[in-house]
Amino acid sequence: MVGTFRRRLGLLFLLTICVASLLVGWIWHWSGTPLATMTHERLFVLRPGQSFSSFLSELTQAGIIDSPVLLRVLAEWRGDTTRLQAGEYLVPAASTPESLLDLLVSGDVVTHRVRIADGVTTEVMLEALNGNPLLSNPLELNDLTGSLGIEVPFIEGIFLPETYSVIRGDSVGSVLARAHADLQGVLESAWLRRNDACEAEDKWQLLILASIIEKESGFEPDRRQISQVFNRRLHLGMRLQTDPTVIYALGDAFDGDLRRRDLRFDSPFNTYVARGLPPTPIALPSVASIEAAAQPADGDFLYFVARGDGTSQFSRTLEEHNAAVRKFQLKAQ
Repeated sequence: MVGTFRRRLGLLFLLTICVASLLVGWIWHWSGTPLATMTHERLFVLRPGQSFSSFLSELTQAGIIDSPVLLRVLAEWRGDTTRLQAGEYLVPAASTPESLLDLLVSGDVVTHRVRIADGVTTEVMLEALNGNPLLSNPLELNDLTGSLGIEVPFIEGIFLPETYSVIRGDSVGSVLARAHADLQGVLESAWLRRNDACEAEDKWQLLILASIIEKESGFEPDRRQISQVFNRRLHLGMRLQTDPTVIYALGDAFDGDLRRRDLRFDSPFNTYVARGLPPTPIALPSVASIEAAAQPADGDFLYFVARGDGTSQFSRTLEEHNAAVRKFQLKAQ
């Protein structure tokens, strides 16, 4: 009787071993078999703090997997349930359950490009970043430097306009911290390489001048010559008399048409009234404009006017300048 029980118990144990072996072998085979639902690449997001059960449910609803129980068993067996990295993933076509888990453990998330435009104000830049659906934790303009933990003499123009690589969920502050650090590096390098014609007294004045150059011309080859005009005017004690500073001073009152009376607007930013540089930048200057500010071209020009094709006409005397204005601006009106 006892022997019969032992034999039956042994057979049951062997049967259990066989079934378990078959199950493990089948799961192993299944783990390397392309998912039937993955006929094309798919995007999905594993949110920070999301439970594994919730995540499996979303994968099933999205049609990425059709066997959530088996994927859970495989993940438990591999010890992956506590190693998954949150983020946005691109699952390749014909992925297998095993390669899907490998991807989730790797943290190889999708990256996106976020552009900080040159020539805009900090307020406009911040509105664009706060409204970007890829980014989280919007910031307030009036607490921008405090939120970022930086000390600067002004908040205008202190971020480098560039294209930045981000992952979904990155904070606005993390992008701006990189943009500010990049600006400091570019500004320091330009300051150390400035030539003798540069009239800026420090890096911040260089940034202010660069912002004016940025707004004066989108034609990069002209920027060093424009810098030469402004630096020579500063050297001679002349007013800069640059329209973009007046437009910045007017703010929301500017309706797109700059009038003669606007040139008399009382503001430290109005360079038709105030001598020297304005107290802060008027926009985010590009690398090209910062370098142009630090390295003005050779020449003795004192005036320039837009030709209407994106380039500028430079003049040495007021008479030459007035003639250029008549030719390129009054004629076009």
